[in-house]
Order: sequence, then structure tokens, then C-alpha cells
Amino acid sequence: MHGAGNDYIYVDATRYHIPDPVAASIAWSHRHYGIGGDGLVLIGRPDPALADFSMRLFNADGSEAAMCGNASRCIGKLVYEMGLTRERHLRLSTPSGVKLLELEVDEHDLVTSVTVDLFAPIFDDKRQFLPTGEPLPDGCFVSMGNPLYVTFVNDLNTVDVATLGARLEHHSRFPQRCNIVFAQPVSDGLRVRVWERGSGITLACGTGACAAVAAAAQTGLASRHCDVIMDGGTLHVDWRESDDHLLLGGPSTIVYTGEIDLL
Repeated sequence: MHGAGNDYIYVDATRYHIPDPVAASIAWSHRHYGIGGDGLVLIGRPDPALADFSMRLFNADGSEAAMCGNASRCIGKLVYEMGLTRERHLRLSTPSGVKLLELEVDEHDLVTSVTVDLFAPIFDDKRQFLPTGEPLPDGCFVSMGNPLYVTFVNDLNTVDVATLGARLEHHSRFPQRCNIVFAQPVSDGLRVRVWERGSGITLACGTGACAAVAAAAQTGLASRHCDVIMDGGTLHVDWRESDDHLLLGGPSTIVYTGEIDLL
């Protein structure tokens, strides 16, 4: 499945046990020797008193991520269209907490859009003033359940995202590594590209889109409600005034289903 080009391999872990998800993610995510994807997502069934479904996500390099906005949205579409639920309001347990999914369904009973409530962003500008390592480009550290560093540029086309993103991911000021977000204000919202820790450049990043909107709105560079144009498509972010929650919406697509032998 993919959400605006942010593609992952999804497995119903209640039916198929993956004994070594780290090794599986590394092997299956390879775009030449495996299935190909930004990583592996395992869908589980937690205690129903806590949530309806659970998510564990492993990046292409095998590292585990605490949160992914696009993967959360894809799970909403998948579990509904595969008949695992008839509910259109779902609770998804993740390592960064329980997220809320809202599904829009058409007359053919197909999910046309999924919005995930990623709750309020956490800003921490102290990281850019730590007295260690090379200087960081001007920016803002935002936690969306995973760490993101947002830096604004005048012309995104001139930014070497691969080189700069790889270097900043492993910057000494980010001991757990970091997702690096490059954002450019445009007339109809924000243009954003992201270097994701453990996966490299991805065609879209939901938490990166949310972090960019929060950082831009806080500094007057964009509205709290705007479209985020990414390489793989456009996501909509609504930073709700009433509770500061960030709502991420957009399309999700089932590319194909199939079988693969366990490692």
C-alpha cells in the first residue's frame, strides 16, 4: 500500500507470525531483491478495551519507528476493505500512543480517504543550541511521536536532500537519529521533501507534513490549515485551534496483495 507514494508492506500479524521483523523488513523492502518499500508494517489486535488495532513499523534498514502518519491511514483503509471491521472511527495503538482514525466511505463501500489525529506537536528548540557537533541549519525540532527537524528553504529544487538529509539524520545533536524535513512556502500551502531516518528520501511523510505545518504556522509562514505538496502527492493538514491536535488527511491505495515465503 501507499499513501501519496509513501509505500509499505502490510502484514496481518494476527494471521501470520513474523518471527524476525527486522530481518524481514530489510529483505522485503529491498527494491531490487525483495518486494520493495519504505518498510514493513505489522497489524495486530490489542486489548479491545485499549484500541481496535495496533501498528508496529520497521523501516527499510530494520530500525523500528514509533509513528507513521501515512501508514496509520493505510491501515484504516486496509482493515475496513478486508472486512476486519465495519467501524468508521477506529483507535490505532502505536508505540507513541493510541491514534484516532476517521474513514470516509463511498456508495461502493470503498474507503476514499482516511484522516488520522496525531495529537499536539511538541516543540523543542533547545536541541539546536546544544554545544556539540557541527552547527545545524536554522530550523525547528518537532516531535510527532517521532523526531523531526524542520528547516525552511527558499527554493526546494536547489536542496541536495540526499546528501544533507543523510548527514543531518546522524547529527550528534540527534542521539536517536532524526527525520529531516525541508519545507518551502508556496502560494497554495507548503512544498515539502523529507529524508526519513532508516529509509532515506520518501515520496511522502505524514508526520513530516504535520511538523512542517506546525513549524510554519508558528512562525507565520503558512496557515494552520493547508495542503502539503510532496513528491508523491498532496496531503492536507489541519492544525485544530481548539486542542492543538494535528489532523492528517489524504488518499491511500492498495497496490497489490500476494504471498511470500518467510525467511
